[in-house]
Amino acid sequence: MIEIGSKARKLPAPPPAVWDSLTHPRRPGARPWLNLLPDEVEPRVLEAEAPERVVWSSLWTHRPDDQIHLALTPVGTETSLRFTLLTPGEMPDQSQAGHLRRRLNVLLFADLRFSYGQ
Repeated sequence: MIEIGSKARKLPAPPPAVWDSLTHPRRPGARPWLNLLPDEVEPRVLEAEAPERVVWSSLWTHRPDDQIHLALTPVGTETSLRFTLLTPGEMPDQSQAGHLRRRLNVLLFADLRFSYGQ
């Protein structure tokens, strides 16, 4: 697998809450956060180990084999969340890779973060 990008940031919720959000993003009663663009699809959970690891399928129909690995680490009462975007295929061009990384940044470190009220 080739790494397209990786980034970690803290989220203001404990790992079990973040893990639940990542494995059940549309659960009843949850604040909506997985705001997909027209060229994106809902990820499938390929693997999950509560509350420290989740692997998503690709969000992009034109890159169906990509995977998003999500690692959760407790930091006090918060969670350090790291995404690593991997592909078994060819590395996308620089512009496309930047777009894919940016979308994960927005979804996880803006939309998901704000769903916790901060």
